[in-house]
Amino acid sequence: MKKIALEEHFITAELSQYSIGQHSVQSMGGAGGHSAAKVSQRFAEQLVEFDGMRLEAMDKAGIELSVLSVTTPGVQAEKDARTAIRLARAANDFLAREIERHPTRYAGFAHLPLQDPKAAADELRRCVAELGFKGAMINGHSNGHYLDEESYFPFWERVQELNVPIYLHPRDPSDMPQMYRDHPELLGATWSWTVETGTHALRLVFGGIFDRFPNVTVILGHMGETLPFLLWRLDSRSRMQSPDKSAAKPPSEVIRKNIVITTTGVCSHPSLLCALSALGEDSVMFSVDYPYEDSSIAADFIETAPISESVRAKVCRGNAQRLLHL
Repeated sequence: MKKIALEEHFITAELSQYSIGQHSVQSMGGAGGHSAAKVSQRFAEQLVEFDGMRLEAMDKAGIELSVLSVTTPGVQAEKDARTAIRLARAANDFLAREIERHPTRYAGFAHLPLQDPKAAADELRRCVAELGFKGAMINGHSNGHYLDEESYFPFWERVQELNVPIYLHPRDPSDMPQMYRDHPELLGATWSWTVETGTHALRLVFGGIFDRFPNVTVILGHMGETLPFLLWRLDSRSRMQSPDKSAAKPPSEVIRKNIVITTTGVCSHPSLLCALSALGEDSVMFSVDYPYEDSSIAADFIETAPISESVRAKVCRGNAQRLLHL
C-alpha cells in the first residue's frame, strides 16, 4: 500500500553544528563507545543525502512521499535571534531546492526562528505561500520558552490563518531534571523526549491555546507521546483540581479535536490499536523518523497491523492527504 511519511529528517551544513552527533547518540538512548560513533556517522551521511539512500529506502517501504524537516534542535538551539532568522530562511530555501528536484517524492515542513515569534510567523507564511510547504516542524522549546506563552499568540494566529498543521517534535529539556542523573540510558528517544514533548503538548491544552485558536492542528509523533493512553486520567485529575470549571472542555475533548499523531518510532500493534481506539481512525498517520528508524520495519509494521484495509488506507496516506491538502 502506498504511504506518506511525515517525520523524515535532513540537515544542512550550516545547521550541522547544532544537530549532528547530539541527536544521533540521544536517539539510541544514550548509547556510547565505538558502536555509537559508527551509528552517528551513518546518520550524518543519511541526513545530507537526497538522491540515493533516502529514495531507495522510500521505494523499498512503499513510501510515495516524504515530508522533510530539519532534525532537532536546529536553529532553536541558537541564542541570537538574528542568526536564527538567517539560518532558518537558508534551510528552508535549501529544502525548497531539493523538493524542486524531486517534486513528486518530497514535500516540506518549515524550519522556524521561534526566538522571534513575529519573524517565525512571517517565515511560516513565506514557506507556505511562496515555497509550497505543508506546515512547520517545531523542535520543542526555544531556549526554555514554550509555545503556550503569550508572546507566541501572534504566531498561532498566523498558523490558524494559513490552515496548516504544526508538528511538535522532541528535544532535550531546557534544564536537566535530577531524576536523569547517572542514568543516560533514559535520555533522548528512550524516555526523556517523550516526557518533554508530552508535557509541552499538555501546556498547549491546559494553557488554552486551542480555546483561543480553535482551528489549529498540532501533530505529535511517536504514537502521540503517550497522551492517547492517558485521556481518562487527564479528565479525572482535571475535574478534581478545578471543580469550579465544570463547564470547561475536558482535556480529552481538546486533544481529540486539535491533536493528531503519527506512528513514528513505535512499531507496536497494541499501541496502534489503543491509539486508534482513543483518538479515532482519522487522527493517526504513518511515519518512519528517517534516518533514525528503519523504513522497512515501519512499513512491515503497518502492513501487518490487525486493522481493516479501509483504516490502513487512512493511516498510510488518506489522513495525511487531507491534513496537508495534498
